Amino acid sequence: MDIDEAVALTQDRLAEEGGTMGDLLGHFRNGVSPTLVGDPEWERILACAENLPITMGALPFGFELPLHTPRPEADLGVSLASGTRTAEFFLERARTDKTDETATAIARLFRHIDTENSPLRAVVGRKLMLEYDIGPARESEREHPGMFLRPGGRPIIGGRGQTNDVGMVADALVSCAGWERNNAEREHVERVYLAQPPGTRMDSFGVFPSRSRAIRLAIMGFEAQQDLCSYLAGTSWPGQIPAVESVMSRFARRANVARAGVNVDVQEDGLGPTLGLTFMVKQRYTRDARYWLDGPGDWDPFLAALGHEELVVPEKVAALAGWVSKPQPLFAKSGRYLLLRGIHHIKLVISGNGLRKVKAYVFMVLSGAATS
Repeated sequence: MDIDEAVALTQDRLAEEGGTMGDLLGHFRNGVSPTLVGDPEWERILACAENLPITMGALPFGFELPLHTPRPEADLGVSLASGTRTAEFFLERARTDKTDETATAIARLFRHIDTENSPLRAVVGRKLMLEYDIGPARESEREHPGMFLRPGGRPIIGGRGQTNDVGMVADALVSCAGWERNNAEREHVERVYLAQPPGTRMDSFGVFPSRSRAIRLAIMGFEAQQDLCSYLAGTSWPGQIPAVESVMSRFARRANVARAGVNVDVQEDGLGPTLGLTFMVKQRYTRDARYWLDGPGDWDPFLAALGHEELVVPEKVAALAGWVSKPQPLFAKSGRYLLLRGIHHIKLVISGNGLRKVKAYVFMVLSGAATS
């Protein structure tokens, strides 16, 4: 059974359970440390998830956890794919509720992806990721989540002259967000790609329609600190490269970093000054059947390295260490499921002359096909 068939089967079985993603997440509360997500914060996550279909549990979902603040809060991440039950939920909502900006944006994007011989689908496949900001200051149900596409169908690799692919994906996100095309912004996006050295890849494109306009690009695959810093200089990033070198050097001494990457925000006047520095403790390939499997000790050295950073809350790092677990069987009225949990990546946010934020991105994957 291939991945699309497994997802479809899991969605069918989850539909038998009925309810919403809020109902599904409610079953996992005991597995989420209150040090990472407090009870009031958990209730806000559930309130957001109640507006999402339970079938979203068939694709990866999880949380963005800030490790630099003692507040036990989190943002919610979910994903969906065109041509599925979940997609139909949003397409129907877009047809029946013209005020739902998120459903409208998804419908607009999926029209591009679902056209016959879609060039966009050839690059990014059918999958879309959503990131919901959760918090007392963000209680509007109409808040538009961040939207992300990953070039998993045809990877965008540095040095391969794929500027057309880069522009096409950026244009699709700009269009679905309801923004007007901006030629200066698009040229900066292409420049970020053209500066990539061979072997690196454009890992994701993102927009946040509820925030100030920018296109967030994630570039992964740097093996050496010098390569990454030279790349930043080549993009005319306006931040302080010595601050990046300092952070990278500290973690290189203390942890087993397999690859590094950067997140940059592209605006009309160029790149923003804030940088997301991403470390991976193992290579992850989109088409690898073991993509979502972490070894039980893979993250231990890196989490230990985080413990040396004054900015990081030690109790949160200790709680995070317990997130990765072996595949866990779950039982429901529709049958047996398998739950995977792990840490996808940890992002270090550099602004000014140093490290300002640290965020962990943790995931859950639920499959009803593993034992069918």
